[in-house]
Amino acid sequence: MATPSQTSPSSSAFSFISKGWREVRDSADADLRLMRDRANSFKNLATSFDRELENFFNSASPFSVPAIRASPQAEIDFVKKLQPKLSEIRRAYSSPDFSKKVLEKWRPRSRIRIDLSAIKNAIVSEVEDGDEILDFDRGRRARRLNFREFWGEWKREGEADGEGQSARDWEPIRALKTTFKEFEKRRSSVEIFDGFKNGEFVEKLKSGLKSMCMEPQDSKEVPPLDVPELLASFVRQSEPFLDQLGVRREICDKIVESLYSKRKNQLFLQSLSGEESSALGNENINDELDLRIASVLQSTGHRYDGGLWTEHAKHDPSGTERHVAIVTTASLPWMTGTAVNPLFRAAYLSQSAKQKVTLLVPWLCKSDQELVYPGNLTFSSPEEQEVYIRNWLEERIGFKPDFKVSFYPGKFSKARRSIIPAGDTSQFIPSKEADIAILEEPEHLNWYHHGRRWTDKFNHVVGIVHTNYLEYIKREKNGALQAFLVKHINNWVTRAYCNKVLRLSAATQDLPKSEICNVHGVNPKFLKIGEKIAAERELGQKAFTKGAYFLGKMVWAKGYKELIDLLAKHKSDLDGFKLDVFGNGEDAHEVQSAARRLDLNLNFQKGRDHADDSLHGYKVFINPSISDVLCTATAEALAMGKFVVCADHPSNQFFMSFPNCLTYKTPEDFVAKVKEALANEPHPLTPEQRYQLSWEAATQRFMQYSELDKVFKGEKEGGKAVARSASMPNLTELVDGGLAFAHYCFTGNEFLRLCTGAIPGTRDYDKQHCKDLHLLPPQVENPIYGW
Repeated sequence: MATPSQTSPSSSAFSFISKGWREVRDSADADLRLMRDRANSFKNLATSFDRELENFFNSASPFSVPAIRASPQAEIDFVKKLQPKLSEIRRAYSSPDFSKKVLEKWRPRSRIRIDLSAIKNAIVSEVEDGDEILDFDRGRRARRLNFREFWGEWKREGEADGEGQSARDWEPIRALKTTFKEFEKRRSSVEIFDGFKNGEFVEKLKSGLKSMCMEPQDSKEVPPLDVPELLASFVRQSEPFLDQLGVRREICDKIVESLYSKRKNQLFLQSLSGEESSALGNENINDELDLRIASVLQSTGHRYDGGLWTEHAKHDPSGTERHVAIVTTASLPWMTGTAVNPLFRAAYLSQSAKQKVTLLVPWLCKSDQELVYPGNLTFSSPEEQEVYIRNWLEERIGFKPDFKVSFYPGKFSKARRSIIPAGDTSQFIPSKEADIAILEEPEHLNWYHHGRRWTDKFNHVVGIVHTNYLEYIKREKNGALQAFLVKHINNWVTRAYCNKVLRLSAATQDLPKSEICNVHGVNPKFLKIGEKIAAERELGQKAFTKGAYFLGKMVWAKGYKELIDLLAKHKSDLDGFKLDVFGNGEDAHEVQSAARRLDLNLNFQKGRDHADDSLHGYKVFINPSISDVLCTATAEALAMGKFVVCADHPSNQFFMSFPNCLTYKTPEDFVAKVKEALANEPHPLTPEQRYQLSWEAATQRFMQYSELDKVFKGEKEGGKAVARSASMPNLTELVDGGLAFAHYCFTGNEFLRLCTGAIPGTRDYDKQHCKDLHLLPPQVENPIYGW
């Protein structure tokens, strides 16, 4: 019997063989009939001639013709001479050799040979498995026969039957005809239908017929939602509001699970086997609740057409190219993390041909530029600043990135030491390019945002949290109260304006829709410096000739308070220890005065680029800051192959896997780690560790955790695709839309803006911004939000 895997290809061979055989059979029968008729006509002619000749001989004596007047003896002599010739002709026509020659002459050899060759090729190609073929007589595996053996075997069988020479010549045709009839009959009735019955098509057909003809008692109606299920759905989708009241997400999840678990067991355990129910019990409880509500809504025939805040007019990403807009709160030449890291992100995202990238940075009037940019560096136009930004970037990455730089109006707040957007920032991205938005510091960008909702204009909005604002605010006057208010405002705006939030470390506030991942890399220049230093050490040269240093903006919140406290407390334990400090900032005078008052061995110098040649020889970088989210200087020091002494803090969690990162938990431990670093040589970085610090790896992590890879592929958001009903309303979206509308109304009131610390006149951009950015004057009144 043929194996199941041969059923499908064999069926096509059988169909071809049957069709080919019918053509061969009809053609051969017609030719045989014609040849037989011609042979019989010759035989009949010879028999008729012989009969006429005998009659002639019998009537030879009375034979006479009136017109012939010759003598009878002459006629008899003529007939006697003709008789041998006629006998020869008769023997020739009656001889079997004559029939054989006629048949050989009229046999359609070329036509039959072509048809039989096609049959042979079809049989060998379709049925053949390895060196075996199907035996037509028994339907089992047999040794493969070549063409001569195939015909020679049947010829010997024909000769054994004792048939004539003419019949033996055509015995292969007759044998093939008989064998094919039996084979076709057996295959069509047994094996072909056996394979058909076991096919996937039949199984689907059977299941479809079974579902159509299901008994009435099997088609049960979907039971309605009961009170615990309604309460569980209400609590789960009310998490945004409960979060504002201080109810943690874990508590809400436990309430939902306790309410829904009993009802879930009643619904599903009755209809599922033990194995299926155990697998279902491990599923996400929220997904099960969504499916349950969706099934009930579908059974009612209701369809949800959108909520009160839903806006359907979005950019349609139907083309193959996507657009990514990166919006940040600072720009070069201000050397801060929110100016440098988004710039690198735009450069490395633009390397992919899948998306076009736009970097949107703030434009400051000349008066604000003098307060922010170092070295009294100012720009008269956005084009001039763009040239500076591109030149700085290309010197460090080694390639020319292909992305667009745009500007939005901003103002510098001296009290907050940050840039606040003026007007609706989202309007500076054209609607045709409003596809993906990356908000660097989403809480900062949206504190006073008064304009279109980001998630309404863009298809997917990702927020990246850079700064631990709560830690900074706690250090100010009435810091506890301010931190409490800012915490809930941050929850408010990130939930209302983002689809996904990425936190660089656990040191940041736990925001809605957030996940922790370091999506920042290191300037490639620092990795090259580290490779150079490693090469020098391999040659036996002394790469590190200096001791320890600290580098950072000179403000108390950047670790200077912790540094002075540690050195003052263990001044005697670190006798002879000298630390060089590089930095500029608003608190520079106070920091230096405190160090002199405590008689600390600190050498203060002006701030400089971390890649400066004068810093290559230092072996130990000390960073006691616990206010950073992810210290860029720490990553740069590790990339250059230095030791790093830092606190055991969530902000340093990413760096703890590197052997050159020495963390401390207590002040005594700090002293021990400093002495250990000064007494030993750093470990060379492996290729894997260098790649982990690079922007290529950071971009890959960003695409994964921001879910942009799924968005670009058109997949559903979230790690698991849940088959939700299109008719199911989403209370979370309703709540988020309500929060956005309330925030729009709040930020539209100038009095409320000023009460919360906004810069006067930042609801709209001013005339100077219009002149610098070539903008039209702002509207006197903005349209009602979303209506």
